[in-house]
Amino acid sequence: MRYIFSVLLTIIFAESYVYGQFKNIVLDRQDSITRAPAEPSVAISYKDRDNIVGSAILDKVYVTKDGGKTWSKNRLTSSLGVWGDPVVISDRKGDFYYFHLSDPTGKNWQSEEILDRIVCQKSSDEGETWSDGASIGANHPKDQDKEWAVADPNSGNIYVSWTQFDDYGSKEEGCYSNILFSESNGGKKWSDPIKINQLQGDCVDDDNTVEGAVPAVGPLGQLYVAWSYGGKIYLDRSLDKGKNWLRNDIVVTEQPGGWSLNIPGLNRTNGMPVLICDNSNSQYRGFLYLNWSDQRNGEDDTDIWFMKSANHGDTWSTPVRVNDDAPGKHQFLSWMTMDETSGFIYIVYYDRREHDDLQTDVYLAYSTDGGNSFTNKKISEKPFSPDEENFFGDYTNIAAHDGRIVPMWTRMDDGQTSIITTVIEQEALTGVKRQEKKRKKAK
Repeated sequence: MRYIFSVLLTIIFAESYVYGQFKNIVLDRQDSITRAPAEPSVAISYKDRDNIVGSAILDKVYVTKDGGKTWSKNRLTSSLGVWGDPVVISDRKGDFYYFHLSDPTGKNWQSEEILDRIVCQKSSDEGETWSDGASIGANHPKDQDKEWAVADPNSGNIYVSWTQFDDYGSKEEGCYSNILFSESNGGKKWSDPIKINQLQGDCVDDDNTVEGAVPAVGPLGQLYVAWSYGGKIYLDRSLDKGKNWLRNDIVVTEQPGGWSLNIPGLNRTNGMPVLICDNSNSQYRGFLYLNWSDQRNGEDDTDIWFMKSANHGDTWSTPVRVNDDAPGKHQFLSWMTMDETSGFIYIVYYDRREHDDLQTDVYLAYSTDGGNSFTNKKISEKPFSPDEENFFGDYTNIAAHDGRIVPMWTRMDDGQTSIITTVIEQEALTGVKRQEKKRKKAK
C-alpha cells in the first residue's frame, strides 16, 4: 500500500480558552497558505478511545492519541487530488477512512476548473499515514458533492452516499441531481454507484435539489439513506444489505421552508438531515433516529428537530424540538451521533438564545432515553459573530464512543475561521458513569 505523508506537521498542546466548563481546544486557525478551515468531521477509534481523528477543508487532518491532551495537525495528499467536503469515520478494527472530493486536474483550491469525484483514503496506523486513495465511481464531467459515510459494526463494510449533479449550479431545464450510493469491504475497491432516489432534483443547489444524503446501517446489515428535497425529508432503504431498494421512497416528514435556510451573518446554511441507526444493546436497538433543522416556526426562529422510527422507517414519532429555549431565536447546523456502548444520543448545534445580535454559542443536547427527552448544555466558552462575507462551512460534527463525546465545530472571529473541539466524559455531562469494558485476565 502506498502511503502519502503529510507536508505539514504541527503539535497542538491543548490551547484553550478559559471561560467555561468544557475546555475548548483550538485545533486550527486560518492562515494565508491554505483555505480557511471549516466543515469539520471527527471520529473516535473503536479500538482505543484515546485515538481521535478530525478533519477540515480542504485537506486538514487532526490526530490525538492521548485523549485530546495533544494533537498533531497534518495535510492530506493524494495523486487523485483533495478538494474538500471531508468526512472521517472509524471501523471496528480501529482503522480510519477519510472521504473527500477530488481535484483530478492537479490544480489548487483557487482553480474553478474542477472535475469532481469521491475519494476514500485509509489509515491503519491511528491516523498517522494514509493510503493514496481509491476513486469511488468513474471520473467524468458530472459534479459530485456532500458525501457521507458509515461503517457496518458487524461485517466491516463501508458505505457512502452523495449527490451527483449533471452540471452543478445550472438552472437549465433537464439538468438533474440524484442520490448515489456505493459500498466497499476495506476501502480499496468500491462498487459501481447506484442511483437510489425516486424523484430527481434540479442542479441549482437549493431547496429543489436532492441533497444531504446520510447513510445508516442497522444491527443486521440493513441500509438506510435520508436526504432533503422540495420541502420534505425522504428515506430509502435496503433490508437485504443493498441487493434491493424501495421502488417508492418514504416521505419521512415535512421540512417547512426547505433545507436552504437564511440565517443572519451566514452567506448560506442548511437544515439537511442526519440519520443514524441504534446499534447499542439498549431497548432501542434497531431504531432509526433523524435530526434536522427548519423554520416551521418562522424565518426568525430556526429550530433543531428529532424523530425516531421503530419499524425501519415505515412510521415515525411526532417531531421533538431539541433546543429548549423560548421561541424566537436561531438554532442551526446540527449534527447527531450516538454512543453504542451506552445507547445515549448526542446532538451538537449553534445557538443564539442568549443574544439579540449575531453572537453565537455552541450547545450540546443529549438523550439517555432513546430520544424521548433531551437536556441542553452550552459547551462553547465564549460566543463569536460570523461575517457573511466569509465562508463558514456547511456542517459541524460530533463523535461518541465508550463514554467519550467529541464535538467539533467552526467559529469565526473578525472574519477569520478556526476549528474548535472539546473532549467530554459521559459522567461529567450526564452524571451517568460509563460502563467499564471487561478486560481479559493475563494467563
